Amino acid sequence: MSELTPDEIRRRRLARLAGGPIGASPAPPADKPDGQGGATAAAQGQTGATGQGEGQAKDSATASLPVPATTVTLPPQLPSPSLLSARSSSTAAVLSNASDSQRSVESMETDCDKGLGSQVDVDSGIETMEVEESDMRPDKRKRDLSFGSEATDEQVKAALRRIFLATWQQGSEECLYIPELEEAAQNTEGSPYNDLINAMVMEMILRIMDGESNPVASLKPPTVAFGTSPHSISHMTEAAPKREFSERFQPEPSKELDVLNYLLDGYERISTEERTAPKRSSIPPMSDVLAEARNQCVLNTSLVLRGVFSQDSSQCHVSQLLPFLLSHNLPRVFLPELVQKLRQDKEAFSEVFAPVLQGLNRLIATLSLDTDCFREPLSVLVELCEIKSEPRNCRPICNLMVQQKNWIPEALSQACGMEMEKLSLLGPFLGLSVFAEDNVKVVEKYFSGHQLTADNLRIVNQSLQHSLEFVRQQCYKVIHSLLVHTDTREVTMDYLTQLLERNSKRAQIQVDERVVSGDGFMLNLMSVLEMLSFKILLDKVDPYYPFHPKSRISISSEARFSCTSQEAEAWVDEMKKKDQPPWQAPNFSTECFYLTLHAHHLSIIPIMRKYQRRLRAIRDLNRMIEEMEGNHPQWKSQVQRLQKSKLCADAGVLDQTMLVRVLRFYTQVSQFLLRAADPKLQGSELPLQPEVPMQFSALPEYYLEDIADFLLFVLQYMPDVLADPGTGSVLQLLIVMICSQNYIRNPLSACKTGGSRPKAYKINQALLMHELALSFLTPALMQFYVDVESTGASSEFYDKFTIRYHLAIIFKSMWGIPAHQAKFIQEADNGRQFVRFVNMLINDMTFLLDESLDSLKRIHEVQDLMDNATQWNAIPRCRSYLTLATETVEMFHYFTEKIKRPFLTETLVDRLAAMLDFNLQQLCGPKCKDLKVKNPAKYGWEPKKLLNTLTDIYLHLDCEDFATAIRSYSKELFDDAITRMMKARIKTDSEIEHFRSLQERVQKIVIQHMEAEEDFGDIPDEFKDPLMDTLMKEPVKLPSGAIMDRAIITRHLLNSQTDPFNRMPLTEDELQPELELKRRIEAWKQEKLKKK
Repeated sequence: MSELTPDEIRRRRLARLAGGPIGASPAPPADKPDGQGGATAAAQGQTGATGQGEGQAKDSATASLPVPATTVTLPPQLPSPSLLSARSSSTAAVLSNASDSQRSVESMETDCDKGLGSQVDVDSGIETMEVEESDMRPDKRKRDLSFGSEATDEQVKAALRRIFLATWQQGSEECLYIPELEEAAQNTEGSPYNDLINAMVMEMILRIMDGESNPVASLKPPTVAFGTSPHSISHMTEAAPKREFSERFQPEPSKELDVLNYLLDGYERISTEERTAPKRSSIPPMSDVLAEARNQCVLNTSLVLRGVFSQDSSQCHVSQLLPFLLSHNLPRVFLPELVQKLRQDKEAFSEVFAPVLQGLNRLIATLSLDTDCFREPLSVLVELCEIKSEPRNCRPICNLMVQQKNWIPEALSQACGMEMEKLSLLGPFLGLSVFAEDNVKVVEKYFSGHQLTADNLRIVNQSLQHSLEFVRQQCYKVIHSLLVHTDTREVTMDYLTQLLERNSKRAQIQVDERVVSGDGFMLNLMSVLEMLSFKILLDKVDPYYPFHPKSRISISSEARFSCTSQEAEAWVDEMKKKDQPPWQAPNFSTECFYLTLHAHHLSIIPIMRKYQRRLRAIRDLNRMIEEMEGNHPQWKSQVQRLQKSKLCADAGVLDQTMLVRVLRFYTQVSQFLLRAADPKLQGSELPLQPEVPMQFSALPEYYLEDIADFLLFVLQYMPDVLADPGTGSVLQLLIVMICSQNYIRNPLSACKTGGSRPKAYKINQALLMHELALSFLTPALMQFYVDVESTGASSEFYDKFTIRYHLAIIFKSMWGIPAHQAKFIQEADNGRQFVRFVNMLINDMTFLLDESLDSLKRIHEVQDLMDNATQWNAIPRCRSYLTLATETVEMFHYFTEKIKRPFLTETLVDRLAAMLDFNLQQLCGPKCKDLKVKNPAKYGWEPKKLLNTLTDIYLHLDCEDFATAIRSYSKELFDDAITRMMKARIKTDSEIEHFRSLQERVQKIVIQHMEAEEDFGDIPDEFKDPLMDTLMKEPVKLPSGAIMDRAIITRHLLNSQTDPFNRMPLTEDELQPELELKRRIEAWKQEKLKKK
């Protein structure tokens, strides 16, 4: 079969064009007064002359200003097919319909800086020539500026030749000679120039598409007529528009690319014509001709982008428009005008812009923060989303985005969280990250060097954090555009909901990171939601929303503040049965607030924990390498990988801008929780009402825990963040919750932030000096110290020591504040609660010191046998116990210095004295050498300091009752203690004499007790205490019917307020004296004594 000739190919293409849709449906022309269209076209030309890059530079400055609308209205078409050649006739018929369909198009909102009819040159920023010359050259005022303002036929045709680089006259080096245009050019008198424009554009497109090379490239730059009348026409040569592309986003050479460059250059040449002759271009016929020329450039560009002129009509082609957008070299307002022309034809609009959106999606997925290439795709997406059109400020690109199949992709596997990041339309944009686990390119570029100084790291981190902030700001603009547009708001909220729902496993302590979105993605999502929530008024947030049947978040599996899940469900069911449930119809403010709160729980909180785990892993590996003398190179390699990962995480997590934003959001949350707990006073007064509001009680416990964990993390790693004034509400919430322990089941959440670290000094002072704290914090913390003895958890025995360690740190800070110290003394004078508190101190000190000293003995035994792994594992436990024991002993020390009476009560004094004697025996007895270890500082072991503190407690409590309680007295032990104190010089001479005086009085008391001690022999069972098997002195009856000695059951109740026989709740008030039994015991004792 012979090949088709060029003429045959052209005819077939024209036939296909004549039968196919153009991209817009016909609409009746809008009537306009004569000359209005020309003025509009002139305004368009003036603004259109500015490049897209300039437009973007002005976007931020003009975003908040009212933007004038531009309307293109074309005169009715008067086609004359008989006067055109066959090829031109079919072309005109096709494009005539396209032109007619745009006559009534709605006005497009653009970023034009000048209003309609303005005579200001946008490119140069100066006024037009007539104004300038009239001001500066008085002699020019004699010119008749109105003469010749209306363009002649020859001037119109000359302008079209310069715009489209096509001519029907031979001998021109500036235009391409096309003889087929001659007939159309000769039939323009008395009729519009639309047919000529159509023919010129189509002929040029076909010649570019059919030629072996681009014929436009060989033309000389056109000569522009410069002047306003035939009597003042001069000529200047205008440089051909040079459309440069970014080196990073070069388009593939093609015929379609040449056509696009030709049409876009023509669009800019129209603006040049309007600038050089503004008067003539603002009135018909020139204004109508330029408006139609601009219209045809835009429409034919859409045809090229849709593949009408291409042999390959695949729907999955790469958009030819994308390189222009990424290089920012489109004429200004060209893109909004293209959107406006196509938006009414959904199919054509999708064919042009869907490939752009998908192309941006695929491109950003290949980029990372190791270069600046990621900025252009984000900027382009923002620009597209912000294009508006009438009516109702519609955002056509936003509508198209949510119609894409990958807007919310269906879950294909269990890795649904990761799928949302990788496969959804916006996922790759939100997925830009600095974390090593998300993208190794950042590690390889910035953290692969061996010589990284602190200054270099600081500069690198700042650079990466600025890049992240740019990403987050741009993503916010995209999401905000989707949300402010009513047609896409609900679908966008569905997308945000799915992002959180499919990543719900991130809240777990152990999670398979392959099935959830990355850390960088979640932090970016969190930041975007924070920006959306920034201006939300809490008055518009419904506190009942989490329980709403249509709530976007599920809290069914979450632990609640002070009720069980079953109680919460029953309450919600009861609310549903009411005619008017308490919850409101969901609104954007409410949904956005709760989604943001949930996003923090799934992003910053687990990321902080992961950061701390990584630091512990690095420390443990370094310690292991050091102890094993570096004989394991694979461990060193692992440490290096962890170090690089940690450096990336420093940039991602220790970002002050991000952390301040988190703190400000948590300030909102704190105010919200105070409103929920105390709707009337919002926590401004204490105590709160005894009955906890159910809308607060049923809220998830993590609402408060996350705030406390965040503050603790920031205190340790970025304390400067807490200089933000928003911390006041957060601290108020913590104080109110600590002092209202019936409102929360785990007050530890609010206690974590205390500490003795210098970094925490300012916030500690702000917390402890708060007016509510001065009155209510001391008794609340003491009560919590007691209550934490039993948490209900399987690990409660070890948990209580961690909790009490934090409390001990807080108590130490409070003791240094006179107001709090006075409150401690006041509580000690009040009695019972402080006695229970001291009892817990005795218990802890007994256990911790015993375990610590035993661990030191084991370490002493095996220090020469370090290969014994089982024994060697005692070392970290010893360090932990010693740390806790030291804090507890110090607490005893400063309490007993000012407070004595509670420590000397009958129920405590014997146990306290026995505990002190035992530990003094450990430090000074014959086996004290077993506590000697190598490198004691490594374990926090300071025996001299401990001995000094213990003997101080003896001196603080020195009185007759205490001396009487020292039953385990040993003269040799006290002598040894005195000798060691003198040798170590840890006591003054007067203190040693004081201790020696106490020893002498104790010795006398012991001798007296030995002389007066009576042995009653066998004791009847009914007179014995059932727990201790000793003779009862003051028998009491329990509600269960058991009879015990009051001192013994009281001591038990100090530890646990339960009946020791059936574990039922029991208080001291429920004990009933057994007077008859007591009388019988006394009678039996007297009888025994008489027999002796």
